[in-house]
Amino acid sequence: MTRLVHNEFFKLHTTRAPFLLVAIAQLVVVGGISGVFLMGKDPNDVATVRLGFSHVGIVAIFSLMLGIMAVAGEYRHKTITDTYLATPQRGRVVGAKVVAYATVGAGVGMVSAVTALATLAIWMNAKGASLDLGASGIWQTIVGCIVWNVCFGAVGVGVGALVRNLSGAVAGALVWIALVEGIVGQLVGDSARWLPFRAGGAMEGLPSPGVAQLSQVAGGLVLVAYAAAFVAVAVTTTIRRDVT
Repeated sequence: MTRLVHNEFFKLHTTRAPFLLVAIAQLVVVGGISGVFLMGKDPNDVATVRLGFSHVGIVAIFSLMLGIMAVAGEYRHKTITDTYLATPQRGRVVGAKVVAYATVGAGVGMVSAVTALATLAIWMNAKGASLDLGASGIWQTIVGCIVWNVCFGAVGVGVGALVRNLSGAVAGALVWIALVEGIVGQLVGDSARWLPFRAGGAMEGLPSPGVAQLSQVAGGLVLVAYAAAFVAVAVTTTIRRDVT
């Protein structure tokens, strides 16, 4: 398994797309935090700092896309056949991808946290405030958002293995997050807190007045359950389906 995971990291370095996605994620963090301060939020309020760091969770969308690319990308470039010929136990291949891209998700989260830290420090200095990382709840938000990235990286692998078409998988995931989950949320009311992106939002650990939300721990457990379910179904279908 260690060799398979190492192979996944090696493959990751062979294309530019992953690095481009991570770079775009950092721009999202910088832009989002800048928007918080441009809206006139109080720089001395710890809630403003936590809101800034919450953008580390939002970029979990990019961790999701990287996970999708890990499998669907191989089907697109026709390299999946060689992968399965080298390791006929397809379940082990999917498992290695899950481990690798959950780790990649953690990396995206940590890099984004550093970007958020630098951006917050610059803005707060410009506003005459100081950044106190020891303030209540800040690390709760940072860690929760990194876990969100980890889980979405694993979910992405499952989605990619199920759909296999790269464009379809990425488009479907983005449509779900941007449109479908919102519509479903309106239909089911408070039960929407169990949906994947809403559960991810709970990982920020921020209060949402008027919006039903899981606790941070419950949100994490729900995300882990989604990841496990997607991966289990993906492994089952991957073993049974023809590669072509």
